[in-house]
Amino acid sequence: MYLLSLGAGLLVGVIYSLLNVRSPAPPLVALVGLLGILAGEQIVPVARQLLAGNGLARAWHQAKCAPHMFGMLPGHHSDQAKSASSLEGTEKHS
Repeated sequence: MYLLSLGAGLLVGVIYSLLNVRSPAPPLVALVGLLGILAGEQIVPVARQLLAGNGLARAWHQAKCAPHMFGMLPGHHSDQAKSASSLEGTEKHS
């Protein structure tokens, strides 16, 4: 995983060099590029879900795009804790 990450970073560095963009890039350019990378990573999983017959909203959800692109949003940690504790309670009663 680390070697792939290093390889991707080197490839991006070469592309930056070809485009005459120097690192660190201006903040807006860097953020737009990062957004492009994150969005681009979601294309294949969403496309697979769409080909499987799911609608766009369902494909987005099934591919877990939101947690990947935005991280855990505020409030979701407590929702997960509640879900985990309710599952544990259900297993104890089973």
